[in-house]
This record gives sequence, C-alpha cells and structure tokens, in this order.
Amino acid sequence: MGVGEPWARYLRALGREPLPSALVDLDALEANVDRLLAPVVASGKRLRLATKSVRCPALLERIASRAGEPVIGLMTYTAGETAYYAGEGAAALGAASAIARDLLLAYPTVHPADAALLAEANRHAHAKVVVDELAQLAPLAAAARQAGTSIPVVIELDLGWRPLGRALHLGVRRSPLRSAGEVLALARAIAAEPSLRFAGLMGYEAQLAGLPDTAPTRAWQNPIKRALKRGSRPAVARARAEAIRALGAAGLAPELVNGGGTGSVAWSSKDETLSEITVGSGFLAGHLFDNYAELAHAPLSPALHFALQAVRRPAPRLITCHGGGFIASGATGEDRQPLPVGPPGCRLLAAEGAGEVQTPLALPAGVEVALGDPIFFRPAKSGELAEHFDEYLLVRGDHLEARAPTYRGLGRRFLG
Repeated sequence: MGVGEPWARYLRALGREPLPSALVDLDALEANVDRLLAPVVASGKRLRLATKSVRCPALLERIASRAGEPVIGLMTYTAGETAYYAGEGAAALGAASAIARDLLLAYPTVHPADAALLAEANRHAHAKVVVDELAQLAPLAAAARQAGTSIPVVIELDLGWRPLGRALHLGVRRSPLRSAGEVLALARAIAAEPSLRFAGLMGYEAQLAGLPDTAPTRAWQNPIKRALKRGSRPAVARARAEAIRALGAAGLAPELVNGGGTGSVAWSSKDETLSEITVGSGFLAGHLFDNYAELAHAPLSPALHFALQAVRRPAPRLITCHGGGFIASGATGEDRQPLPVGPPGCRLLAAEGAGEVQTPLALPAGVEVALGDPIFFRPAKSGELAEHFDEYLLVRGDHLEARAPTYRGLGRRFLG
C-alpha cells in the first residue's frame, strides 16, 4: 500500500485499536459540509441536519459548527430522539446546542407515549411533528392538552411522480396527500384544535434525492432514471407551489416548507417553493452517494469507514474477515452491501457477501494480507453503521484526533 493512500493513513491512525472499529475522516467530513452547504447558501435558504444519517451528537456539533449560521435545526426520526434533543441531549451538541431548539420529527406517530414525549419536548424547544392524515391528530392533541403545551404540526405532501397514473409510481410510499385541497383540509383541522398549531409543509422528493442514477449495477437503468428525474422535477415544484398558494389563500401560510436531500441538494436549493433543505447522508457519504449524476461535478469525499480483522486464509487469494454484515436498509441488492476499499481491489464473494460473523474477500494479484491486519470498508448508507459501534474514531490525516460516542455508546436506542 502506498503511503498516500487513505487506508494507509487509517492504518497508522488505528494503531492498536480493537477491531472492528469505525472511523470518520474529519478532512473528508469538512469537505463534504462545504460542498453540500454551498448551493444552500447561494440560494439564501436554511439547512436542517438529518440526525438519522449521523446518529452521533459530537459529529452533529462538528457539522453544525462548520456550516455556521445557515443551520436552522434538526430533523429527527423518533419521538424519543426528539425529546432527547429537547432535553439533556442539547448539551451533547456542545457549542451547537442552539440547533436543538428547532426540531422536526419527520415521521408520524400515534402512540400515546410518543405524543406525551412530544408534548413535553415543547416546554423546552419548538418540537414539530409531521402528519399526513386526520387520525394522527387526536393523540397529539390529547397529549398537548394534558401537558398544558401546544404541539406544532407540519403536513407532508406526497411528491411521488405518476406519469402513467397508478401504473407507475416514482418515489417512496409516504404521505397519502397528493393535492393542495387535501393538504388544506388537514391544515384547517389542525388550526381548529387549540392544542395544536399548523406550522408548515414538508415535501420530500425521494425520486430526486434518494435515487442513484450512475450506479454500476444494472447500469442499463441509469439513462431511464435520469430521464424520469428530469420529467419529475416540474411536477414536484408545481405540487408544492399549488399547496402553498392554497394554504396562503386560506390564511394558513406555512412558516416553513421543507424538502430536499443529498442527492438533489443543488436542484432543491434553486426551488423557490422551499424555505429550508434537509441534508444528512452526504456528510459521511456512504458509498450509495458515489452514484448520483447531480453530484458528479464535485463528488463527495468518503468520510465513514469501518475496519475488520483478517482472521482466516481459506484458500489462495482469499482472506476472511471477522464480522462485517452491516447491510443497509432498502430494497435488498448488491448495492446495499459494504464496499471493501483497502487494500484496493478486494471484492466480496457473490456466493457469500458480507456476513454477520465472517466476510470472505477475494484478493487481487500482488496484494498480501497478514492475519490480524485490518481491512477497510465503506458502508452503503451513512447512519445505520452507528447502531453497531459505541464510538467513532475521528481521524485527521494519520492521527486519531478524538472519539465520538454514537447513540449506542451513549446508551440510547431510538429504533427498537
């Protein structure tokens, strides 16, 4: 391995750290913050950090501190996590604790315990929650009345694209609300409830922000995906604009309009319907984000890696690592597996893939790996790796600069 290659630096930084270990390259992280912040700043919009894609308060602090004033708050993913940041978790953000005052829970909940957490969170922060149907309001209203607080509510508009009607749905299955009239009816119901407050609109254009379109697997689909994205953009902007106009005409102008994501940050930043952009995955740059045409002109830098110990040599040119089955969520496929990157040229075996207790790799000619050596991988997604490690090792150059406890290391389990 050449001394200038990142895995050689990481090897020196790891030293005698136990394996498996997870590390974050701070120089790459900061470059990604600058890269993703630039279009948001140029448009005069605000940036909301998606906690689901980081799951580590110390890293959120670093991202927010690097980004500065444009960061308005956090997008959370459970009521428990929202309550954590509204309370004791704000201190874990250090110098960036102010962003815990503006929270947006992006996923609805109807459980009374969750509603109670959100009601209490609003004693200390503006803890908004997304809804998309009438039945979700009653538990929130009841909890707010009991706590003597008010819960701000954001409506999610579905922005999936259906160029052929029901025969083709491009996007993710989230909100059932597909028209301005449906959004307005729900906003009026929120406004009629004294313990709730209509706060804004969310529209996540998943088919733009979360759909790789230069992927090496099933490459024949890439031109089709890019064409569908081009076709979807006008429909996305039009649907948001129509909902905003309907709400404004009824005296319910939204305080915020949230959208965007790493894969669409440049386009979303130019969309005049949005007041804020949410970004998360791109800061750590799981390998899925290597495959976006929109990011190709200024690619993200791989910032998140994990290292496994080589423990077996089952055959010539094969090495087996201990652990490694950190498979990303979503539609199961080759692209959800971790990607071996150091030494270069290593590859997973199609018959086994990445396993929970062992991961065999084929080695390229000329590469030798000794038992006990670390093998470096990139996860497909950015946030989920934190569920497997108590801490991230923060590396600068070839030195271990700091340690950052993940939610798991802090004794927090917000999913399950």
